[in-house]
Amino acid sequence: MQRRDFLASAAAAGLAVSAGAPTARAASAQRQFHLKYAPHFGMLDNLAGRDEVAQLEFAADQGFTAWEDNGMKGRPVEQQEKLAKAMDRLGMTMGVFVAYGIGSFGKKSFTSDDAGMKEEVLKEITESVEVAKRVNAKWMTVVPGAFDNHLEEGYQTANCIELLKRCSEILEPHGMVMVLEPLNWWANHPGLFLRETPQAFNICRAVGSPSCKILFDIYHQQIQEGNLIPNIDRAWSEIGYFQCGDNPGRKEPGTGEINYNNVFKHLYEKGFEGVMGMEHGKSIGGAEGDQALIDAYVRADDF
Repeated sequence: MQRRDFLASAAAAGLAVSAGAPTARAASAQRQFHLKYAPHFGMLDNLAGRDEVAQLEFAADQGFTAWEDNGMKGRPVEQQEKLAKAMDRLGMTMGVFVAYGIGSFGKKSFTSDDAGMKEEVLKEITESVEVAKRVNAKWMTVVPGAFDNHLEEGYQTANCIELLKRCSEILEPHGMVMVLEPLNWWANHPGLFLRETPQAFNICRAVGSPSCKILFDIYHQQIQEGNLIPNIDRAWSEIGYFQCGDNPGRKEPGTGEINYNNVFKHLYEKGFEGVMGMEHGKSIGGAEGDQALIDAYVRADDF
């Protein structure tokens, strides 16, 4: 984005921009959110520009103190290092990247007792440790693959627990945490093994490792089971990370049925100090949509 285009977009969105500010950065009054909301690349690029470091800088100017990038593992090493250096300079916490899950939804990766499949998973987790070191990440997402319609669920669960214990042995010496993400069957991911909070809670308890926790995606769990705050409270000891998105539509808070103001307030009052990944889209396009996204988090965080 050229500087004159950025200034015009920012002005249209109601941002005050200093003539002396660096390209693709909005000079806005610094705000402090209660939680570490984490945007991702492409979420604010209409205002910040396409350069990824500029997007990090713009987000930091808006008060965001964390960032997540599901695809970080697939980036070239030099790009990972560049982004990590920028986040460190800006004081931003790196959220999750996907350690195992992208491209594996159709595989019975954790539910089977296939030795080759287990070795594939362990290899991916070992490689993810090096990525996490490079980008200063503590958390990484793991999706335990597909449900096996030809095997009793109890046996699938036992296979999953056994493999997760082996993954934990790789992660524990580094203080890293794989967060298991239950994904809803009804709107997005039918046929995956891990789908409910109680199920994930039982598995994490059985694994018994600080390196194996739950990624509680509020959007997915609203669809799958609802009863959000009580389920969060019951599973609290095993939750390591949160993601959000409103339902229906999977857009920013305030566009659907979830009372995010109450949910965020509840997490803050419980003392949650981790990351809240903004894993959703936007309801409006262009610079107006970027600003609407920011405004939505300001409103949801107003408690």
